[in-house]
Amino acid sequence: MESANALKVIDIGIDTHQEPVLYMRNDCHICRSEGFTANSRVSVEDGQNQIIATINVVDEKVIEPGSAGLSKIAIERLGVTAGALISVSHAPVVTSLAAVRKKIFGHKLSDEEITEIVQDISDHRYSDIEIASFLSVCAGSRLDVDEIIALTQAMVACGKRLNWPDSPMVLDKHCIGGLPGNRTTPLVVAIVSAAGLTIPKTSSRAITSPAGTADTMEALTTVNLSLADIQRVV
Repeated sequence: MESANALKVIDIGIDTHQEPVLYMRNDCHICRSEGFTANSRVSVEDGQNQIIATINVVDEKVIEPGSAGLSKIAIERLGVTAGALISVSHAPVVTSLAAVRKKIFGHKLSDEEITEIVQDISDHRYSDIEIASFLSVCAGSRLDVDEIIALTQAMVACGKRLNWPDSPMVLDKHCIGGLPGNRTTPLVVAIVSAAGLTIPKTSSRAITSPAGTADTMEALTTVNLSLADIQRVV
């Protein structure tokens, strides 16, 4: 890594949820030479790993010269610690965004276009606002049956799978959620599993109600499980 283009990592200590953010000085020589501004999408590398991050520009007094701050999720995904050296360059073009724009204008997406979109989202190439754009154009019955099937298959294909080969069938339970105090899921799963059936269940934390199923279950047991733990517990 060339020293002229290297910046020292500062753990800025900011939680930006799932979107990596890079904090750069407003007089940073890399920003000026590359034309980076606030909200630019950039590639950040440490010589081994690479992530795509969104730039936030800060005053000189916030970050010392020759340094750049990384949000918590950026540090986690890049696998670096404070003091490590990183390089910043233009992010690669995300070609699947053309398909999102195509859908915005009301056109049908092919299976290949949907697969590419889902894979890019899974690989963290989309910003939060780009993900929101895709979700918005899919809402309100804007997807036909073929697109829904393609979207479902793409989501399955890009994720990790769990299998229980000794079970003749694997069951699940779904609901729309969002009803405060409604704890249907723990009751249904307990009854079904007590009958000797296999019913692994993933649940969310609070989204539209004071507490989600995962929040409630956390009062009784551990809910943040790895794939290996889920396989073992079920």
